[in-house]
Amino acid sequence: MKASNCYKLLIIVVIFCLKDHWFICGADPTDGFTRVPLTDENFDLQKPYNIPLSQRYNYSDGIRSFWVYNKDKSFKPDSDTRPRTEVRIKGHDYSSGIWQFEGYAFVPTGTSGVTIVQIHGAAEGATTLQLRIYNGNMRYYRYNLVATDLYDKWFRVNVIHDVGKGKITVFIDGEEKFVVNDQGPGDLYFKCGVYAAPAKSSNFMESRWRDVKLFKK
Repeated sequence: MKASNCYKLLIIVVIFCLKDHWFICGADPTDGFTRVPLTDENFDLQKPYNIPLSQRYNYSDGIRSFWVYNKDKSFKPDSDTRPRTEVRIKGHDYSSGIWQFEGYAFVPTGTSGVTIVQIHGAAEGATTLQLRIYNGNMRYYRYNLVATDLYDKWFRVNVIHDVGKGKITVFIDGEEKFVVNDQGPGDLYFKCGVYAAPAKSSNFMESRWRDVKLFKK
């Protein structure tokens, strides 16, 4: 092959990688972001108000385990929301910029009808994003399919929220899976754990999380 043809082929490959399939070239969702330090104080736990935390949450060897039952109470007596055991990333609410949540999740077989990641806050409604598990698959709320076959294995979740552009991008195991417009401005923050969906929730819901991190630009 002539040298000029080799150069042409190289240019084509580079353009292809930079266009839509940049992850093939080894880029990472966190490239270009600055990590935001998190301490225990930034992990604000929410659980059914009438049950001790130890009966719905465990933190051991770097793994946070969250579980809840479909008939559990809400997180406070005057709330009519569904049962949850979640962590709210406290101290890093945002209303501008580009923010990213990262964590490794594990969802056991049988857990269904449950939100495992949220961006709370919106111009209208309570949330900008909910990633739910239904029968081992991940969906945007109860609508768009994001990823499949997620039961009984660790998978990496990255959620990038570009507030200025009003865009949210979801990566699973480093691969871009879903892009959607956000729900408008608000007092925004990330959550993870288990939060029962409005309908079709399993009796028992559990997710485990490790290496939860926050980044921004």
